[in-house]
Amino acid sequence: MQTVTTPAREPTPPLPDVATDDGDRPSITEVNGTVARFEMAYSPDKEDERMVFGPPVWSRIPSYVFGVLCLALVIVVAATYFGPSNTRLYVWIVEGDRGRPIPSAALAFIVLVSGLATVVRAHMRGVVVTKDGIEARYLLPMGVPRVKRWQWAQVHRMVMDGRGVMLELWDSSYERLPSVGETSRLIGVLNHAASKHGIVITQLD
Repeated sequence: MQTVTTPAREPTPPLPDVATDDGDRPSITEVNGTVARFEMAYSPDKEDERMVFGPPVWSRIPSYVFGVLCLALVIVVAATYFGPSNTRLYVWIVEGDRGRPIPSAALAFIVLVSGLATVVRAHMRGVVVTKDGIEARYLLPMGVPRVKRWQWAQVHRMVMDGRGVMLELWDSSYERLPSVGETSRLIGVLNHAASKHGIVITQLD
């Protein structure tokens, strides 16, 4: 009877134990350490997570001028009511109210409220950057405010130049953000957010 001898196989080296391997192989924490620290630096609990960028100063000047004029009118009307009664201004304002449907004091109050509303509307424009996305605040004709919001997932690309930022959305539409007073700071914040959310950036001269 013939005996067949099978050559012995070399023993297969054991697989390294991931849980107990203390070698030089980098761990998941080491590989993603930078990402983990970045997430902590961009924590939504930070106070600066909601950043508000107001309109430029030059765009607010007309509202300030109108507000000052309204305030001056109220001061003149109040001074006339409490001033001497032998002046032409007193006769025109106080005594003239007898034939007017609206008294001068009530009209001055309405004008003052209108001036304050104009100043408030001028400050409503701008851009708000949050952890969830971007909020743009516009003023339509006749002073009607309008707010548009986009989630980060809706933004495909950001086109930036020295004047501002334009968004290219995933539906191939474009939205230019309102002008703000701190354009360079807004661009820096959006660059930071774009790198975090994988948004393409195009920088124009």
